[in-house]
Amino acid sequence: MSEPKIENIYQLDGKVPLAKAVPFGLQHVLAMFVANLAPIIIIAGAAGLSQDQVAMLLQNAMFVAGIATLIQLYPVWRVGARLPIVMGVSFTFVSILCYVSATYGYGAAVGAVLVGGIFEGTLGLMAKFWRRIITPIVAAIVVTTIGYSLLGVGIRSFGGGYTESYGMMDNLVIAFITLASCLLFNIFAKSYWKQLSVLFGLIVGYIVSIFAGIVDLSQIFSGSLFSLPAFLPFAPEFNWGAIVSVAIIFLVSAAETIGDTSAMTMAGLKREIKEKEISGSLACDGFASSISSLFGCTPITSFSQNVGLIAMTKVVNRFTIMTGAACMILASMFHPIGAFFASLPAPVLGGCTVMMFGAIMVSGIQMMAAAGLNQRNVTIAAISLSFGIGATQASEAGIWQAMPQLVQDVFGANCVAVVFVISVLLSALLPKDMEIGAMGEVEVAENEEQEEGKPEWNY
Repeated sequence: MSEPKIENIYQLDGKVPLAKAVPFGLQHVLAMFVANLAPIIIIAGAAGLSQDQVAMLLQNAMFVAGIATLIQLYPVWRVGARLPIVMGVSFTFVSILCYVSATYGYGAAVGAVLVGGIFEGTLGLMAKFWRRIITPIVAAIVVTTIGYSLLGVGIRSFGGGYTESYGMMDNLVIAFITLASCLLFNIFAKSYWKQLSVLFGLIVGYIVSIFAGIVDLSQIFSGSLFSLPAFLPFAPEFNWGAIVSVAIIFLVSAAETIGDTSAMTMAGLKREIKEKEISGSLACDGFASSISSLFGCTPITSFSQNVGLIAMTKVVNRFTIMTGAACMILASMFHPIGAFFASLPAPVLGGCTVMMFGAIMVSGIQMMAAAGLNQRNVTIAAISLSFGIGATQASEAGIWQAMPQLVQDVFGANCVAVVFVISVLLSALLPKDMEIGAMGEVEVAENEEQEEGKPEWNY
């Protein structure tokens, strides 16, 4: 048995001293904690749930996120990728589940997630199917779009979140102090300590926020000390309209998961993703989402925030990330711990995440370069990004108004969904040998003889 070493944080497997692994694992939890809770709050608001029901769902969300992360790290049968993937409540489903909850009721949303999760999990076990559809250029474009879609989330948090004080100087100062703390710690810290820059920034920003009076410490110690997650708090209801709507978004979520997992293996492990890992990550995404529905929560997926963190720190050790998952499970059972995490002010989180979200988009661009910037791939990327990002930016113009309501709900404000559908269609329809186009044509005389050993250039 090898001795625990701190250097193993950069290795997928290997022992790391527990006392030194916990800060790195905790950093991953803090990076996604508020984002893990926000979708629940938004959807519960659309469903008209009470404050007590929302609090219960937040507790359950931490629990299922921790369990799903453990399954990704240490697979059960073929479910799980055996990769340092951190799972959390997905933002991708917010729009459609708000519609389903408001139209059919929250029970219908729970039932749709239950069925949709089984749908994605079953498809995930058939990795060859997804491997043919999600080509490297499609995955790269989806990752780039995910990074782009999160930039607004990071800036929104940077300015203070969805509050009346958004953009106020107090929020901006705290966010800049947090960001500066991250950068300075990364510059001056030595060795592996550099990788704790995000955690350091969160701590500094939190302390500054306490003195600024924007943290309510009384909430941390209110309520009971210990409570177990509630099982089946809402009875599932099965409505075909809700199920079909949510199942479509599960396909989009699958593309995001493939993109996130591909970005993580490229940025953290410096290699291409394996078919077995695609299968395991998708299966975990789906089946963990079904488990999440049994606790009244919305779908679980891989978190792009943590992909960005891995891209920055290169910390990929499974045991280290496991300590973070354990922290999430503990937070779900002990109210003060969960309340402490949930009290992180938005500008503190924004100060840490703006750089991470940018790193995701850069990872997508790197993946596009690795897939090859030939004419075919450039055409797929150009059209997909133009329609996907352009259509959501021009959503106030009603670009989808001639479409059925379901299409408007799925694509109206979800640039990832639009990019996914268009890139998949173009990847399937464009000829494989599409090499010459308007962006540049190179003609070679037919009678030109090439010298032996001279490289042949492909366009």
